[in-house]
Amino acid sequence: MSFLIGLVAGVFGGLVGLGGGVVMIPLMVGVLKLRQHEAHGTSLVAVAFTGLMGAFTYALEGSVDVGASLLLAATAILTSRYGAAYAHRLSEKALKRAFGWFLILVSGLLLLKPYLPALGLLATGAGRVLTLLLTGGFTGFLSGMMGVGGGTIMVPAMVLLLGMGQHTAQGSSLLAMVPAGAVGAYTHYRLGNVNRPLLPGLIPGVLLGTYLGGRLAHFLPEGALRVVFALVLVWTGLRYIRR
Repeated sequence: MSFLIGLVAGVFGGLVGLGGGVVMIPLMVGVLKLRQHEAHGTSLVAVAFTGLMGAFTYALEGSVDVGASLLLAATAILTSRYGAAYAHRLSEKALKRAFGWFLILVSGLLLLKPYLPALGLLATGAGRVLTLLLTGGFTGFLSGMMGVGGGTIMVPAMVLLLGMGQHTAQGSSLLAMVPAGAVGAYTHYRLGNVNRPLLPGLIPGVLLGTYLGGRLAHFLPEGALRVVFALVLVWTGLRYIRR
């Protein structure tokens, strides 16, 4: 069952360019009956592996800004462990509500994705460095807390504020979140929030699903997929908030 959940999460994530965490966590809670904290920690372990694979794929295409990735990672590594620790201190109900609001935020960013390049603002020099450091710090904390990858926040920030191309922003965010995700995942593990027996099925499922989703995305209407997925995220988010 963990392989199937990873596969479904990876396919949906690959179809619309999101990490699988936003799908994995609701499925692990709803189907496998994991605690919310445990689902976040387990998801982040799987997300770290998919980020590594994704970063390698983008690097082969030359779509990674290594300098930007290093700046993002520098602060994300520091804050991801605090995000994981903060999530651990929240009650089950509070963490579920926070995750619900996060899903609604993600749905909005997903719908805005096609329009980001047209809105691009340019930060250069010291402003560029500061933007990357602040983005990394904020995203690292959110990733550790929510158990997801950081692309949802990092990519719009890099496209909007730095004028970076969409593919380069995605590749750079994936590379930056590999070490940050690993630190957050290890923190969750130390806190007892990782279900280790699920990982041998979950990780291969997400990796395969992400690949298949990326391939299928070229044959399906991206705009319609994005709207449908955003609506599903809003519905799921509202259910979490009302619990």
